[in-house]
Formats: sequence, structure tokens, C-alpha cells
Amino acid sequence: MGLIPVPDAQLATVVTALEMKARPQPRPLPDSHLRLVPWGQPTPDQYRTLFRRVGAPWLWFSRLVMEEERLTAILHDPEVAIYAVTDGADEVGLLELDYRVTGECELAFFGLVPEYAGKGHGNWLMGHALTLAWREGITRVWVHTCTLDHPAALGFYRRHGFVPYKRTIETFADPRVIGALPADSAPQIPCLAAITPR
Repeated sequence: MGLIPVPDAQLATVVTALEMKARPQPRPLPDSHLRLVPWGQPTPDQYRTLFRRVGAPWLWFSRLVMEEERLTAILHDPEVAIYAVTDGADEVGLLELDYRVTGECELAFFGLVPEYAGKGHGNWLMGHALTLAWREGITRVWVHTCTLDHPAALGFYRRHGFVPYKRTIETFADPRVIGALPADSAPQIPCLAAITPR
């Protein structure tokens, strides 16, 4: 109980897991000039490039430090569906649905590059995500977010019908300190340790 010190080179975050156990009523999709396209089997480098663009502001790093073989196995698994959001010229968002647990779909990664955040495109993307997630045989769709994520993320998921069911605390090496992300990533999250230029 009480305050627990976190080493300067680490971060701590509260992770909230949310779920829905029934297919929601369809909502009209907001207008968007963006398109969601199946990404097939991206190479790890292709995937990491978009993952970094979408997630760096929130210190997403898990896939950046994952071993190549393990990441390739996930990206090429037939039970993992990966989609890119495109504006017609560039990939500007990511949606990853993980069906590897029978009867479940995890909204594993969901996000847009910063230029498209806060403009209503997230609602459009979630509409598509839920339509795709609730395929035949699925009885539960779940997602997790944390206190390092966009401040509106938890409320966003709840507005779309997800219900919080578990909280955990996660600590990990600051990805800016270990060189997984640039030192200027996520300036809203203080980095307390010295960063060695690489």
C-alpha cells in the first residue's frame, strides 16, 4: 500500500482492460476520406515503421523490441488480422485484431498518426474495428489501455461499449532510455534518466 518508488530509467503505468460480451448495435459510420485496407503480411520493418509513427507519442514500444522471429510469427499468423489506414497517399493508422484465443478477439493495436488524431477519424476506425472483430463464433472482444495512452482513450473505449473489468500496474524500461524510441518522443511524459545518444 502507498507510494512505491520507480527507478529513474523505468516507467510505471496503470493498465485498464475492457471488454464487451455482446455485439453492439450498429452505428452509422462517420464520414472520413480515410480507407481501411487489409495489410496482408507486412514485413517486420514495414510494420515497425507504422507502429512507431502511430505509437511513439504514447511510448508504444513492445513491437519495436520484440525479436524478429517472434514478431514475424505474429504478423503472419492466420489468426491475426492486420489493417492499415490510408489517406490515399500514405499509411496513417493501424488496426490489429488478434483471434488466437478461441471465441475471443483482442483489439491488439488501434491508432492513428498524430496528424489525424482528434478529428473524428477514431470513431470511424472503431466502427470498422467492431464490425470486423465480431465475426462468426466470437463471444468476447477486449482491449486494454493505460495511463500513458491518449488522455481520452479510456473514455473513448467506454463510449463505444467496452466495460472495464481489470486494472494492473506495469513497469518497464523507458523506451527512450534504451533507444527503442527517440529521446524527444512523448514529451508530456517526463524522462528522469539520462539518455545516451546513439
